[in-house]
Amino acid sequence: MSYPGYPPSGGYPSFPGYPPTGQESVYPPAGQYSYPAVPPGGYPPGGAGTYPAAPPSAGYPGAAGYPAPGGYPAPGGYAGAPQAGGMPPYPGAPTGPGFGVPPAGPAFGGYPQPPAQSYAGGGPAQIPVGYPGGQAPSPMPGPPAAMVQCTQGTIRAAPNFDAGRDAEILRKAMKGFGTDEQAIIDVVANRSNDQRQKIKAAFKTMYGKDLIKDLKSELSGNVEELILALFMPSTYYDAWSLRHAMKGAGTQERVLIEILCTRTNQEIQEIVKCYKSEFGRDIEQDIRADTSGHFERLLISMCQGNRDENQTVDYQKAQEDAQRLYQAGEGKLGTDESCFNMVLATRSFPQLKATVEAYSRIANRDLLSSIDREFSGNVERGLKAILQCALNRPAFFAERLYYSMKGAGTDDSTLIRIIVTRSEIDLVQIKQMFTQMYQKTLATMIASDTSGDYRRLLLAIVGQ
Repeated sequence: MSYPGYPPSGGYPSFPGYPPTGQESVYPPAGQYSYPAVPPGGYPPGGAGTYPAAPPSAGYPGAAGYPAPGGYPAPGGYAGAPQAGGMPPYPGAPTGPGFGVPPAGPAFGGYPQPPAQSYAGGGPAQIPVGYPGGQAPSPMPGPPAAMVQCTQGTIRAAPNFDAGRDAEILRKAMKGFGTDEQAIIDVVANRSNDQRQKIKAAFKTMYGKDLIKDLKSELSGNVEELILALFMPSTYYDAWSLRHAMKGAGTQERVLIEILCTRTNQEIQEIVKCYKSEFGRDIEQDIRADTSGHFERLLISMCQGNRDENQTVDYQKAQEDAQRLYQAGEGKLGTDESCFNMVLATRSFPQLKATVEAYSRIANRDLLSSIDREFSGNVERGLKAILQCALNRPAFFAERLYYSMKGAGTDDSTLIRIIVTRSEIDLVQIKQMFTQMYQKTLATMIASDTSGDYRRLLLAIVGQ
């Protein structure tokens, strides 16, 4: 049994040219695309185009920051802070002042902020003399070399890993009458993505069978979708999700925003190459065919994977950008959308955070609420997603998870996609933010919104 919108049981995944004829035994197809392995310490891998790490006592990246254990925000709270049992005024919330509330302290439009941070060398980042406004913004990171990484996924590479032993466990779990779902869960929830790829290869070598096809024949519904997602290489899963969002009638714009507006340059460049090699299609052409106007242009900008990733903040440029954005929106009749696109698509996330702070002093309104006033629809959601990631990336994903389960029904595809894609990157921080934002744990909400093997596997991934 399959489920709506996911590859049918007759083939996996159901896109033209995959797998290529004669190469069904190779995953991914040999010679077409080399998927990046996920190292034991988390993702993204070291090298050009990645975010530098932040100090253990603070967050990641410095300005966009992940929250440190112990909570947020700095004294003074944030505008629109939820009361016990309530929820924050994020976009789409039925009540509350939302992003339109002027900042009441160090936060912006009700969006949660990471705590103030200190950096290697013993003191805060130095602020240029004569900074406009006469007030130093919150500390920003110094050179990347002065930092150490502090992100954390709930899934790490298993020690003493034996791909053949795991392949044998999975084979026994699916052999004969019935399926031992718990044995499958115990393996897949405790292996890194790179280790799962090795298990697939070992399974085919040992038994001459395709592990994915065997799993599909034994599983169904949401647990099938979740397990198949876990066995996709991470770059392929993002590319597959984008293709799926634009394939057929209608477009899932929120999926495009969630992936293209939050990934690193290196991740986006790998996704674009994978999309071409696996599906034989140009992602920019598909975006142009499925979207239009300023939203189309924003997504095309994101597809370039060319955002400045220098973590050092230029405060003078932040002031100039803030003034430019004010003149392009609140300070004139009408809106110069291209100005917003240029700044938000090119500046580093720490630089954008400094721009948000400078903007609130110039406009007496936070930038998120200005975007709320000047834009609408998908381009508004896309621009906000970029700023939310600059301010607090785990909070952005925590919010997406909350709304995937809030109310009647569950958006299982979003729940699965975020849990899987963040499980080796920052799901620990996302869990912390979820608890602080909604006064309940992520595991509690998952447990009340799902059931059976699907619930057990999700809880195993999030570390419960």
